[in-house]
Amino acid sequence: MKLTKTFLTSALLAALIFSVQSTAWADTPEQQFQQGFEAANKGDYQTALKLLQPLAAQGHAKAQNSLGWMYSEGKGVKQDYAEAIKWYQKAIVQGNAKAQNNLGWAYYRGEGVKQDYAEAVKWFRKAAEQGLADAQNNLGWAYYRGEGVKQDYAEAIKWYQKAIVQGNAWAQNNLALMYENGRGVKQDYSEAVALYRKAAEQGNVKAQNNLGNMYNDGKGVKQDHVDAMKWYLKAAEQGDEDAEFALFKLVDMYVKGKGIKQDEDKMVKWFHKAAEQDHAIVQFVLGMLYLEGKYVKQDKDEAMKWLHKATKQGDAKFQFALGEIYFKGRGIEQNYSEALKWYQKSAEQGYADAQFSIGNMYHNGEGVKRDLSKAKEWFLKACDKGNKKACDTLKM
Repeated sequence: MKLTKTFLTSALLAALIFSVQSTAWADTPEQQFQQGFEAANKGDYQTALKLLQPLAAQGHAKAQNSLGWMYSEGKGVKQDYAEAIKWYQKAIVQGNAKAQNNLGWAYYRGEGVKQDYAEAVKWFRKAAEQGLADAQNNLGWAYYRGEGVKQDYAEAIKWYQKAIVQGNAWAQNNLALMYENGRGVKQDYSEAVALYRKAAEQGNVKAQNNLGNMYNDGKGVKQDHVDAMKWYLKAAEQGDEDAEFALFKLVDMYVKGKGIKQDEDKMVKWFHKAAEQDHAIVQFVLGMLYLEGKYVKQDKDEAMKWLHKATKQGDAKFQFALGEIYFKGRGIEQNYSEALKWYQKSAEQGYADAQFSIGNMYHNGEGVKRDLSKAKEWFLKACDKGNKKACDTLKM
């Protein structure tokens, strides 16, 4: 399956609100702001709020912008877009570029204001002209898309390049996409790969996925499915669903020997190395390889070792998958009790498929005493989470 890439509007999400500096704490407003930043950076938004709110009230522009962001994201406060915009506007009066960019984002998304691309571009431009890299990237994106301005690839490239000079990873990724697809520039896979790599090495999730695609397809680099897996894994562990799908699809193709040249030794070595570094996705796949005897000698004990290592990291989908293995007796002795245990761990995290499976166990009396009331309770939970099978079952 050929994986396609799109220019995602999540490029606009990279609006950094805090300047990362390190300084000794004191009682000056700037140092208090830095202390608030440190708290927010650690996820302690209540402390950040206590430090930033009085500063914002006193007219500290960076604190005003940061407080606006907290209201926009619902961090430490109840989400309130109108309140966010109020604080952005206060900071903008003082010429704060990050607040200008964030207000542009509010107009772009229609958060607290009527969606207005032209107004978004106006604020992106003001911030971009002050040299803010995120705003330069966002303005480039608007020109690429033709949103709020006439579509102009040359202008898009100009603003991306300004952001790239400052090392902006989203701009690197977005310009790479233009090179890959030959939009506004001559198609150049090698240049695309170079830019994807720069962004990917900074941790940009889309660039990691896109670089994986380039290795997978052999575009601009020698085709290397194991290197593709490495980059898909990095992106998947940041929550990128496209990368996770691509990783599992590639592994499945390896297992079935379809469409790719197999390098079994290289693949198995990579799986072991990545699994030993506690990558849950790889641990689970390695466990399945041992369970089914694919590329390795079948070894149920080794299989369960890796499967349990993966599930104990707390990922609901792997907990559910282990439950499925026990429930179906896939490669091991069927064990409803163990299946229920892992389904429950997954269900407690709100995983709908696990909730539906527990409902089925109670409905059919599999490993538990039949209890239609409990079955309905679990079907309702799964249906509320969007599980269509559970919703259909409730209608019967």
